[in-house]
Amino acid sequence: MSIIKIVKFGLLTLSVLAVLSACTTDDKNNSQASSSNGDTIAISGSTSVGPLAEKLAHKYGEQENTNIEINQIGSSAGITNAISGVSEIGMSSRDLKEEEKAQLNEVVIAYDGIVVATHPTNKVKDLTLEQVKQIFTGEVTNWKEFGGDDMEIVVVSREDGSGSRDAFQEIVDYSSGDLIKNAIIASGNGNIKTTVANNKHAVGFISFEYIDDSISTIDINGVEATADNVLEQKYKLSRPFLFVHKDGQLSQAGQKFIDFILSEDGQAIAKEAGAIPIK
Repeated sequence: MSIIKIVKFGLLTLSVLAVLSACTTDDKNNSQASSSNGDTIAISGSTSVGPLAEKLAHKYGEQENTNIEINQIGSSAGITNAISGVSEIGMSSRDLKEEEKAQLNEVVIAYDGIVVATHPTNKVKDLTLEQVKQIFTGEVTNWKEFGGDDMEIVVVSREDGSGSRDAFQEIVDYSSGDLIKNAIIASGNGNIKTTVANNKHAVGFISFEYIDDSISTIDINGVEATADNVLEQKYKLSRPFLFVHKDGQLSQAGQKFIDFILSEDGQAIAKEAGAIPIK
């Protein structure tokens, strides 16, 4: 190759590299501009409220240029984040404590039922709240005491800080210290469901929206776990789904998202997701 051809080839290569570099820079700048467009809402908290919030955020994102970041870390952690300002909105599946109410505003976005779940082969289909308490505190440890097979009861509960656990214990009327010592502790509704579905001895509690054919549900005091029975206050194992935020700290974007959730469209999504709409 002659010197002239080598020079021409070199200049051509430099030109191509310059064009590619410019395109890369433009793409990078466009990406940064795109990611900076729109508002961002940071939400954290309950693993029970989380799946519903994800569905609502997805639908809302189809009509609004808003980035909604949802972190499912448990009710107590979400409440703490809302108080400290780490998250704009906290999610809770339990009622706020008095000291929390003094620092936060709350919005009920839906209601939820908590169902006592067992393995599909379990013959026990109805329990009183007192019998549920006897199971989870270890007073009764064999299913035959309630008309089931002669086999040990394996209790599956949630971790400390879980809104589901706090709500369940409050309604059934026992404390964390009363929980049977050998209980399996599972993180999240999904883990409880999986554990119960794969262990014929097991019993746990999960949110309504996690009910499927892999587990069996227990009636409470003869009342089936349905949305209508929760709204009519016949089914006692129920609790609110809350969004919480500090006074004056809710952004315009955050308020618009909450308004959407409380709208007819938002409540329809809540119902489709297995939660119980507030209207």
